[in-house]
Amino acid sequence: MENPRHLNGRRKLVRVPRPKLPVWLDWVITIALGIGVALLCRNFVAEPYLVPSGSMLETIHEGDRVLGEKVTFRFDAPKRGQVVTFQDPDSADTTLIKRVIATEGQVVDLVDGKVVVDGQTLDEPYTLGKPSEAIYRHSKVLSEPISYPFTVPAGCVWVMGDNRTNSLDSRYYGPVPVSSISSRAVAIFWPPSDFATL
Repeated sequence: MENPRHLNGRRKLVRVPRPKLPVWLDWVITIALGIGVALLCRNFVAEPYLVPSGSMLETIHEGDRVLGEKVTFRFDAPKRGQVVTFQDPDSADTTLIKRVIATEGQVVDLVDGKVVVDGQTLDEPYTLGKPSEAIYRHSKVLSEPISYPFTVPAGCVWVMGDNRTNSLDSRYYGPVPVSSISSRAVAIFWPPSDFATL
């Protein structure tokens, strides 16, 4: 804070020293601010995720750590091909990671092990040629198996794991509400040997 003083008929500013905080209080304030900024970033900007399964092989391996950014979907809807994290329809405490295959209004079909969207067979090199068959196992979410061709409802996306023969995805629990998507996966950051952008 600065106080005006008159010296020799001239106006001069004199700095009043601020009282010093104890060192321990300085540390507490610094740590609290750091934690606050980290929590804000995690909730609104980006969050790391540990991938516990092989449902996205060979794109993402079991044990990889993935960075999900949370800004894009505040302004834009998910698009086909993006890898997203979302709340497991079977368990609210679990976060899943899959690839968006179709968006609202699009028609999904499974023909001879291939995924067909709006009549076009998708080129999916990330599946390494694994067949995309229907999953008939009973789901907690669905009372009966999905019937194909299937039209994705408004406000939803159709997601599938890249490891098509070992992934419980929209073939199992149906379309995923866009509101349950938490982030767009942008990179594998750990371990360094698996580093890649998504």
